[in-house]
Amino acid sequence: MTALNTIEKELFPAKTRIHMEDPLAVAKFSWDLARRINRDGVSCREQIVLLCIGTDRSTGDCLGPLIGTKLNSCQQEYFKIYGTLDQPAHASNLNEKLEEIKREHENPYIIALDACLGSMDNVGCVNIGDGALQPGSGVNKSLPPVGDLHITGVVNVGGYLEYMVLQNTRLNIVMKMADLIVEGLLRTVSQYSQLETRGF
Repeated sequence: MTALNTIEKELFPAKTRIHMEDPLAVAKFSWDLARRINRDGVSCREQIVLLCIGTDRSTGDCLGPLIGTKLNSCQQEYFKIYGTLDQPAHASNLNEKLEEIKREHENPYIIALDACLGSMDNVGCVNIGDGALQPGSGVNKSLPPVGDLHITGVVNVGGYLEYMVLQNTRLNIVMKMADLIVEGLLRTVSQYSQLETRGF
């Protein structure tokens, strides 16, 4: 491995994990996401597709559409939102949503966002990772991978009776995580503009 590759690996780990109780969580989230978008050559003048996956029929699985709804109420034009509480993007209609995105955007840059289950130590963590998200894997659903980047929020413990676990997830955790991610996404816009201006 060359020195340059080593530096790049340190700057851009395959996945960054941030706990929602970290007092610097928003700053870490926005800085990490802005650097990844900048690295991938996306101009701050391009609209990014944010695909918020989940359903309002399950407390644990409503993270995505809750974030989509909150962002839609903000004055921002940087992210084109697919997946809200009113019009969720979930297992039954994900292929249709992807077709809609293809029709409306030419070669879009997509960030996929979803709730997930994990270990006890990781509950409350937000993950930012390179490459596609595999939605539905935590509950044994076979869905197409989606996204150039992905964001996941660990809302509860996985490994056993995943459907029931999602149904019985505390809304408080989901709301706190949604607020963190929304604030982080909004701050990403200004962070990214600065990065692009400086030529990083």
